[in-house]
Amino acid sequence: SRGSFKLSYYNEYKSYLRMSLSGKICLVTGASRGIGRGIALALGSEGATVYITGRTLDPVSTAPGSLKVTAEEIEGRGGKAIPVKCDHGVDSEVHALFDRIKKDQGKLDLLVNNALKGVSTIGKYAATPFWEAPIESWDDVIHVGLRCHYVAAIEAAKIMTPQQSGLIVNISSAGALFNFFTVLYVVGKAGVDRMAEMAGLQLKKHNVTFISLWPGLVQTEYIVSKKDTIEKAEVRGIKMDVSKGETVEFAGRAIAALLKDPNVHKKTGKTITTADLGVEYGFTDVDDKKKSWLYKGCKNMGES
Repeated sequence: SRGSFKLSYYNEYKSYLRMSLSGKICLVTGASRGIGRGIALALGSEGATVYITGRTLDPVSTAPGSLKVTAEEIEGRGGKAIPVKCDHGVDSEVHALFDRIKKDQGKLDLLVNNALKGVSTIGKYAATPFWEAPIESWDDVIHVGLRCHYVAAIEAAKIMTPQQSGLIVNISSAGALFNFFTVLYVVGKAGVDRMAEMAGLQLKKHNVTFISLWPGLVQTEYIVSKKDTIEKAEVRGIKMDVSKGETVEFAGRAIAALLKDPNVHKKTGKTITTADLGVEYGFTDVDDKKKSWLYKGCKNMGES
């Protein structure tokens, strides 16, 4: 019947949408947990092959998540996951990672720079004047969080420029513009944005796109565990409500939309919010709600 034909066509179309990244080779750094895990899940849900990196390969009792757990979730959604234990503070391990991808796949369509070692350091010294914090915190926040993004971008560009295609996304935050948490946090995020701006301009003639992405308040394992503390504080006079924040997969949906956009090169060098991309491309979070974020004069953060 006509009705059953329409239903069959609709189901096939939904399947096509879910697998619309089939054949894409992606790398998400820092994917054991948090935003990196969410991005990897979103990409895998659309059929991508996703290399995921981090220092926690197997589950441990001292921290949530692991690469193997993330990989199992990706495979369960129809994607292909390749977990690679990699310390992004060690250049030789990063070089070996990209050599492996080039040898195994012959290409790289997407790099998501998300690795960040200093989450606990940022939280620990958020109320401490910078001159009283140990200098070692620089290495925790900047070495694996800024420098490592630069190293990975270099390696990705060496693959992407000859193929005349590719997308690099730095995961940043409004901390690049506003005074969040610690001096080192804002220095790191500002550097991440500026890296994308200038590198993106240099890559433009090679048809490689480089952007910086600002998620909003994200319901990572760490943020949820610190919910009470976070909601007692204010950011630019705005009270935080973790329950209205983005899920870890919202940024992944934003990146998937970018990867499918044939005109994504027009965004190279720009810093963009996940919320703005949700409006532009018409996607919602996994709870089917739109998200908004405190951004350049916006007054509210949360769902709409």
